[in-house]
Amino acid sequence: MPRRSLTQSEIDAFRERAVKAATGLFAEYGVVGVSMRRLATAMGCSAMTPYRYFENRDALFAMVRTAAFRRFADRQRDAAGEIADPIERLSRLKEAYVAFAMDEPDAYRIMFELRQQPAGTYPELVAESRRGFSYFHAAVVEAIDQGALQGDPLTVAHLLWAGAHGIVSLHLAGKLAMGLTISDLSEHLVPIYAINRS
Repeated sequence: MPRRSLTQSEIDAFRERAVKAATGLFAEYGVVGVSMRRLATAMGCSAMTPYRYFENRDALFAMVRTAAFRRFADRQRDAAGEIADPIERLSRLKEAYVAFAMDEPDAYRIMFELRQQPAGTYPELVAESRRGFSYFHAAVVEAIDQGALQGDPLTVAHLLWAGAHGIVSLHLAGKLAMGLTISDLSEHLVPIYAINRS
């Protein structure tokens, strides 16, 4: 008897459950400890069931990372809101960046600790990742246009992103042990780039 075709809603529901389960497994076992078999056990299904929904482990992790980047990008979008002052917007984006990492540390690690697949392999993952960065970049472009920042917009946006990521990563790794906290450091992340602010 041929296997019944899955509906799109069934596929989506299973994948959503799998993303949550895989994120939990990553937190417990790390990347190398997450297998399709272990995922199946965690979900209470047969070892082959996940392969009906994901081509392989890479496809599973691509979906996990896509979902995480989507939530992150949504946070950035909401933080940017309708704030007119680009420096204030950058400060809100930075706060949202740090808050996301604190609220979802396992998802944050999955987003940034896994090796990126070759360009074009998972277009949706690339799109959500770029969307998350786009709000920083847009605010930097506007700040430079208004004379509040100086430099190449893409370079400054990368430096702000790298600064936020570095502070968060040090915090999550328990390495901020030199007398300053993540709150102390993140408070100064945007102002050190600003100029002509009276």
